[in-house]
Amino acid sequence: MAEMEQPFLTDIEEIRRRARQHLEEGAVTPSYEGDVETTIKLLNDALATEVVCVLRYTSHYINAQGIQSESVKAEFGQHAREEQQHVLQLAERINQLGGKPNFNPEGLLTRSASQYVEGANLVDMIKENLIAERIAIDTYRELIRYFSQHDPTTRRLLEVILAKEEEHANDMHDLLVAHQGRPMLQS
Repeated sequence: MAEMEQPFLTDIEEIRRRARQHLEEGAVTPSYEGDVETTIKLLNDALATEVVCVLRYTSHYINAQGIQSESVKAEFGQHAREEQQHVLQLAERINQLGGKPNFNPEGLLTRSASQYVEGANLVDMIKENLIAERIAIDTYRELIRYFSQHDPTTRRLLEVILAKEEEHANDMHDLLVAHQGRPMLQS
C-alpha cells in the first residue's frame, strides 16, 4: 500500500485551536519561521535608511538651485514622498511582527546604511542620491536573500521597495547624464 502524502493543510480544528493561543503575539503565529527579534532589528535598520533618504531628498528638493533645477527639484520631491511611503511600509511590518518602529533621531545615521550628504551643487546632489540608491539596492537584495525562505511577507515587501529603489537609481542616472552631457552606462 502506498504511503499517504502529507495533506496540504493541517487539520482545521488544530489550526483553530492554535489560533486561540498566544493572542498577545498578534500576526506572529507558530508557523512563522523567522527570528522575530532579528527581523525587527533588520527592518528598523532599513527604516533608518529610508528616513535618512527622506531627509536627504527633501533637503535637495528645497536647496536645489540653478536655471535647470526645476525638473530636478520635482524629481527630488517625488522621491522624498516615495521614500516616505517606504518608511510607513517598513514601520507597519515591524508593528505587525510585534515590534516598535525606531523613529528616534538619536543614532539614526549609525543605523542607516546610507549617508546624509547635502552636495555642493545640483550635480553633487544627484550623485549623492544615486550613490544612496545603489547602497539601498544592494542592501535590499541582501535582505531579500535572507528572508527568501522563512518570511515571505517581509520578502515581498522588500521586493516592492527594491523595485522602486532601482527606478530611483535609474532616474538619478538619467539626471546625471542630462546634466553632465555624457552617458555613464555601457551600451
